[in-house]
Amino acid sequence: MADQTVSSLPQSIDATLALLETGGYVADRALATVLFLSLRMKRPLFLEGEAGVGKTEIAKVLASTLDRPLIRLQCYEGLDISSAVYEWNYAAQMIEIRLDEATGIADKTAIERNVFSEKFLIRRPVLQALSGQPGRAPVFLIDELDRTDEAFEAFLLEVLSDYQVTVPELGTIVAAEPPIVIITTNRTREIHDALKRRCLYHWVDYPSAERELE
Repeated sequence: MADQTVSSLPQSIDATLALLETGGYVADRALATVLFLSLRMKRPLFLEGEAGVGKTEIAKVLASTLDRPLIRLQCYEGLDISSAVYEWNYAAQMIEIRLDEATGIADKTAIERNVFSEKFLIRRPVLQALSGQPGRAPVFLIDELDRTDEAFEAFLLEVLSDYQVTVPELGTIVAAEPPIVIITTNRTREIHDALKRRCLYHWVDYPSAERELE
């Protein structure tokens, strides 16, 4: 797997502070430190805090200032793989099968290989995040992870461990360059320690009066 290009990333904590300020986000040094380490170590950043403290905004500012695509997975109860990772364009596949039959193609293996190809694959946020080009890996925002169930959390842990997803009909799709991952939670439920250990952690609190004035 190719290493993440670091030339466009901040090279110090002070540079990280300046980067956030450029995007209009006034951060304290503790946040800038953990963000800098996350970028340098290529590890997901797990942001916890009350709703409305600016966790999501950090990912948006990071994508804007680094000139990277922002891919957002908005979590909710019942989120499944077809909504989060990928699904097939079944309507288009049926039309293709009818066209193949009409043109006299009788080889079922050839038809199956045709309809289960990239052109009929609908990439959802997880697969989109793994499809970035070297030097342009996206910022992957997994927003409000605490709204999902433990089964999806376990699946996500597997994805973040290897930065790959297996599509049975196509094989394993591996990220050419790992995305910059920001995970947020409002702490409506506890996230499993196994996922937290995969990440760097920071508690985002409400800003002080002095910081609000800045």
